[in-house]
Amino acid sequence: MYVAHLSLTDFRSYASAEVAMEPGVSAFLGLNGQGKTNLVEAVNYVATHGSHRVATDAPLVRQGAARAIVRAKVVRDVREALIELEINPGRANRARLNRAPVPRPREILGMVRTVLFAPEDLALVKGDPGERRRFLDELLTARAPRFAGVRADYDRVLKQRNALLKSAAQQRRPASAELLATLEVWDTHLAQVGAELLGARLELVSALSPLVAKAYAELAPSGGAGLEYRCSREGELSTDRGELVELLLTGLADARRQELARGTSLVGPHRDELLLKLGDFPARGYASHGESWSFALALRLAAYELLRSDGDDPILILDDVFAELDSGRRRRLAEMVSPAEQVLITAAVPEDVPGELSGASYNVAAGEVSRVGG
Repeated sequence: MYVAHLSLTDFRSYASAEVAMEPGVSAFLGLNGQGKTNLVEAVNYVATHGSHRVATDAPLVRQGAARAIVRAKVVRDVREALIELEINPGRANRARLNRAPVPRPREILGMVRTVLFAPEDLALVKGDPGERRRFLDELLTARAPRFAGVRADYDRVLKQRNALLKSAAQQRRPASAELLATLEVWDTHLAQVGAELLGARLELVSALSPLVAKAYAELAPSGGAGLEYRCSREGELSTDRGELVELLLTGLADARRQELARGTSLVGPHRDELLLKLGDFPARGYASHGESWSFALALRLAAYELLRSDGDDPILILDDVFAELDSGRRRRLAEMVSPAEQVLITAAVPEDVPGELSGASYNVAAGEVSRVGG
């Protein structure tokens, strides 16, 4: 799988851009603020329908424009597909596949797979639990696009349930029988959808753990990396969905009084944590800067290997990563990713790109992209 052509209209700093690409390594070179990251961000957006830099779509649209369009010609098993996403802040985004509209953009999720490394990845280790939950859920969706619907359903149920709890907390009197009955209905919805998400996360962590340990050992020979999933509801965790439904229902019942007082949902996958461990200690708070970087890279490399095992070689995106690494980690990372079908790199200067990743180069300056020597 690789992107053969990228076309942008009013995306970030680009009024328009046309970039032809090929398999292998492509390095986008230029000073900060020239638009390098915007290019690879667009490729990643085609795959994930989200940005690794901002939480909403509005910043992706060029100032003064009403919408942005990203088109990517993708080659997969010698077959070509043209994917187009129209980004409409404040309104529904639109998608086309081979110039034909699709009902919902998420229906084309999975047609392109990417694994992106960026300086922001340090938050996977040092940031709050939400960063790690998002990492798991995005990887779930990359492997099985139907989880975009599961996540959307869970978020919808959680929002409705929280609104009900907030209203009850503001009344400052005992909850009525009608409110409690309504809450029980939402408990059932949350437990059913939450069990599907929780079970999938547990299975994912089980598959990821040995891959993370292996990648970390190759990047940083000292110390061992491990993963541990911690559920908001204490108890023995099974991947059986029926058992997880009961676990969540029991947890919600036990937390009822506290939830009514605080006006928010305290049990469910939205409260869980993926604990990253170095030996017997949590990486957050104990890991050095270098160890934190190695752990973040190990998580991405493990995701890459897991996606490869599903049958597709994801597009690897290395956004300004090598400047953050010492020479040893830089060399080891380059050796580990060099076999990928397509690797997209951004760097300020050619010297930041390891020799193991030689390939096509593009100069990026003042919103213009030109291939070096071509």
